[in-house]
Amino acid sequence: MRKLFTLLAAALMLIGCNKPNEQTMQLTQEWDKTFPLSEEVTHKKVTFENQYGITLVGDLYWPNDQMVNGKRAAIAVSGPFGAVKEQSSGLYAMKMAERGFIALAFDPSFTGESSGEPRRTASPDINTEDFMAAVDFLSKQPEVDANRIGIIGICGWGGIALNAAAADTRIKATVVSTMYDMTRVSGNGYFDSEDKEESRHAAREALATQRLKDPAAMAGGVIDPLPDDAPQFVKDYYDYYKTERGYHPRSGNSNDGWRVIGTQAYANSRFLYYINEIRSAVLIMHGEKAHSRYFGEAAYHYMVDGKAEGYKTVVAPNPVLENKELLIIPGASHCDLYDGGFTGPTGHGESKNLIPWDTLAEFFGKNLK
Repeated sequence: MRKLFTLLAAALMLIGCNKPNEQTMQLTQEWDKTFPLSEEVTHKKVTFENQYGITLVGDLYWPNDQMVNGKRAAIAVSGPFGAVKEQSSGLYAMKMAERGFIALAFDPSFTGESSGEPRRTASPDINTEDFMAAVDFLSKQPEVDANRIGIIGICGWGGIALNAAAADTRIKATVVSTMYDMTRVSGNGYFDSEDKEESRHAAREALATQRLKDPAAMAGGVIDPLPDDAPQFVKDYYDYYKTERGYHPRSGNSNDGWRVIGTQAYANSRFLYYINEIRSAVLIMHGEKAHSRYFGEAAYHYMVDGKAEGYKTVVAPNPVLENKELLIIPGASHCDLYDGGFTGPTGHGESKNLIPWDTLAEFFGKNLK
C-alpha cells in the first residue's frame, strides 16, 4: 500500500510538472487583423517554441509571385510593446511580403495568442529570446535562406530588436521603427525625468508591496475615457489603440493593459550595452514629431560613437559603421509609424502613407544578399 501511495504521488507530480506555464491554445483561423489582407501575398498561422519552452504564435506571409533563383530572404517582426501581431507588426510583415520577402509577425511570450503565464508580463531575457526563436523558426523553413534573415522591432520592441541583433550574429539586418528603450523608460521615466536614486527606490518599494498585495493586478492600457488635458502622445495612442483604426480585443494596449509588476525586471536592467558592437546592418527610423525620438537618436549615436546622452557607459566605437543609418520621417508622430498615420481626430480618415515601405525593402534587399 505504501508503495502504491508513492507511485500515485509521483504520477501527480508528473502531471503537475507538465509545462505549468502553458495555456490552452485556441488559435483564431479567420482573418481578424486591423488591416485588409493584400491580394499580393499568402498568409498562414504558425507556431514555434522558444528556448524557455513557451509556444509562440505567428502569422507567416509570403509573396504570391513565383520564386526566382532559389530561396528567399526572410524577416521576423514584433511590436509594439503591449500590442499583438494583428496590429502594427502584421502590417509591417505583410508589406515586406508584398516586396518579395517571407515575413513572420509573432506575438511575444505571455501576449496575444502565444502561451506563457502569467499573461501580459515581460522579461528582458525572454523577450530577446523570442526574437532569436523567430530566427530559429525562419531558418528551418525550406523556402528561406538561413543566411539572409533580418528583423523589425516596433516601439518597445525596437530596443528588444537591437538587443537581439547584438546577441545573435545570424541576424544580418535590423530595422527599428519609432523605438522605445524599455529598460531606460522603465528605470528613468519619460525624458529621464526620474533618473535619480530616490525615484527608483520609491518605485521599487511600490512594486515590492504590489507583489504581495495583488501580483496579478493589471494597469497600463491606454487611458479611456481620454481626458481633455492629456499630452498629445497619449491622444495619439488613444487614436490608434482605442478606435477602429487599431483596436484589437487581444491587445493589452487596447484593453486592460499590462501587469502592474510586469516590467519590474526591465526597470532594473540596461540591455543596449553592447549595441555599439553590432556589425550587421541597422536602420533606426523615427518620426520627426515623435515624443520617443530621443530613444532612437540616443541608440544610434551610442551605436556609432560609443556614447550618448542617457548612456552612462562610454565604450569603444563600433568596428563597422558604414551600414548604420538614422532615418527621420518629416512630420510624423510616434503612432504614425505604426500604420502610416491617418487624417482626422479619430483615425478614420485617409492614410498619410508616412512609412517608406520601399526604403525599408531596399535596406533589407541591400543587406540580405
